[in-house]
Amino acid sequence: MARNPRYDILFEPVKIGPKLAKNRFFQVPHASGMTNAAPQVRAAFRGMKAEGGWGVVCTGAASVDPSSDDSPFPCATLWDRADIAAHRVMTEAVHAQGALAGIELWHGGAAAMNRTTRLPPLSPSGVPWMATHVPFMSSARPKVMDAGDIKDLIRWHAEAAMRAEQAGFDILYVYAGMGYLPYQFLLSDYNHRTDAYGGSVRNRVRLVEELIDAVREATHGRCAVALRLSMQELRGRPSDVAESEAHEVIGLLRDAPDLFDVKMDYSGTDCGPSRFVPEGSHRPFVDFLKQVTDKPVVGVGRFTSPDMMVQMIRGGVLDFVGGARPSIADPFLPAKIDQGREEDIRECIGCNICISSWHDGVWVRCTQNPTAGEEWRRGWHPEKPRAQGEGEVLVVGGGPAGLEAALTAARRGFRVALADKAGEFGGRLRFETALPGLRQWMRVADYRLGQLRKMPNVSLYPGSEIAPDDVAEFGADHVVVATGARWTNALCGANELPIAPLEAPRVYTPDDLAAGAVPEGPVAVFDFDAYYLGTALAEDLAARGLAVTYITTAGAAAAWSFLTNEQGHIHSALARRGIGYRTLERVTGFDGETLALAQMMSGEPRQIAARSLVLVGLRQGGSALHEALIARGIAAELTGDALAPGAIAHAVWQGHRTGETLGLSNVMIRRDPGPGALILPEAAE
Repeated sequence: MARNPRYDILFEPVKIGPKLAKNRFFQVPHASGMTNAAPQVRAAFRGMKAEGGWGVVCTGAASVDPSSDDSPFPCATLWDRADIAAHRVMTEAVHAQGALAGIELWHGGAAAMNRTTRLPPLSPSGVPWMATHVPFMSSARPKVMDAGDIKDLIRWHAEAAMRAEQAGFDILYVYAGMGYLPYQFLLSDYNHRTDAYGGSVRNRVRLVEELIDAVREATHGRCAVALRLSMQELRGRPSDVAESEAHEVIGLLRDAPDLFDVKMDYSGTDCGPSRFVPEGSHRPFVDFLKQVTDKPVVGVGRFTSPDMMVQMIRGGVLDFVGGARPSIADPFLPAKIDQGREEDIRECIGCNICISSWHDGVWVRCTQNPTAGEEWRRGWHPEKPRAQGEGEVLVVGGGPAGLEAALTAARRGFRVALADKAGEFGGRLRFETALPGLRQWMRVADYRLGQLRKMPNVSLYPGSEIAPDDVAEFGADHVVVATGARWTNALCGANELPIAPLEAPRVYTPDDLAAGAVPEGPVAVFDFDAYYLGTALAEDLAARGLAVTYITTAGAAAAWSFLTNEQGHIHSALARRGIGYRTLERVTGFDGETLALAQMMSGEPRQIAARSLVLVGLRQGGSALHEALIARGIAAELTGDALAPGAIAHAVWQGHRTGETLGLSNVMIRRDPGPGALILPEAAE
């Protein structure tokens, strides 16, 4: 198909200093969990985006010196010759597809705790980053940088720039954002210095200027130099000479870099979850740059709509459409727009499972794109299956796993029949996406159904409850059972393990609410699942006018959602809706009038009044259909939540693996994995 002419502007080449980007699609630096220990994995992950049409593809932050050590989080380095070789694998993969390669030179300063190197953290004025979440906490306090430390920092950047050029990078970043060291010099909260690097905005900008100059001089102008800046705090601070300190900083630096990459200050706002933050949310903070500088500007905002992208360019806000999460969800987003296939874009849902990967210290995961992080290890491609298949596949269950298994099998060439007992496909998504803020998560089903409905080798059977006799009569060559999991009414003990179910009046599970049950208020929601659903249900019940108390065994509401940048937003939403919350407590009993509680640490008994209790804790998989088929000797694959309950991302990944391996019975082990490989048993092609 031909490209829609209204998107032509997105495919114009743009100069970045001495380099030329072939289009305006710019995959900005973002964490992937793929450090120098896994160069082939990193190269395949980034190279896939270049194959998908991104004109610029950047790797994530790379430490310029051992005094910037982010362990235990995945931290790439650019310290020596071995690092050069590791990064070169990635630049070669990107260049092979005609894209420019960029790298973010990083020093964390007071935000880098140096747990492995044990070197003192560095800071402009000794101001520590007082993180309150355990993975970020440290009793170490930073050293106040002297003149020698500042010279060292500039030298480290220059030396890292030379190594980056040797590794093949085209664009070298100076990173002055997200609380890291150059940003700490810019912001008066961190910078209390009285020398040439502190005090006025003009002085606080000095270090950033010198870093830009050092990086450019180190590569003799052959590489483009980008500056990444956080705008949120600076935009809100008054200036004596400009509209804000952000305006003043950009004015002072207007000609310094070849490119401005602008973002927010905090992960929860920079990568805001779609549950609370809309597409394009950065615009009010970055819309002034093109009025101050003539240099190209790239910014992000979870852009998934081509029309929004064009609006940002034509509106004079950005020169490049930045993408991190959308580029993970669909590495081929630019190619699909170029080919007039916008309806085929696998849109980011903003769930931030990708961000949780970095917090967990693992390779990136994605709910929408199960192949992310698996491009090299398993040979998965987001658009092309590994191996062709033949015969017929019956998939029972049309939730996230069943939809993905059906789509993957159909792309391999199987004839696929997908059946679900409900009148509509989507499984758990049909209920969960009706809860406050979660509508965009329905893109998981919408994308897959949109693809399946276009395929001549696919038949869809909604409203079809499948019994063992039906499977036997159907006679498919392969059967996949993806019938989901069920929530139980189990409580949990003091050790946080599930215990016996609670039998009492007006006790509900999420499945009961999905089936239409309406609790009587006041309602207590007891959440030891610790992800999004407990608080989303509490919000929904409060929106119906019920008095709601949220209770959790953890120290904060939806404790795991800290990893997805949702926790702060969730607490604000609870307050906004008048929902009381009680932390570090568990439910020990309920008689329909009084809820008995115990403090998690001390066991101290407590109680509150409640008429209804919603339990969000233990989910159980399994499938009676699968058991019956196995008993009859009918081979069937169990997948998704029915195999092992988890997040939607887990179900989609399992469904994809099932679809990829159908009919491939031989075991293959990668014999020459190369650096960074995991040797895994996998079905042969």
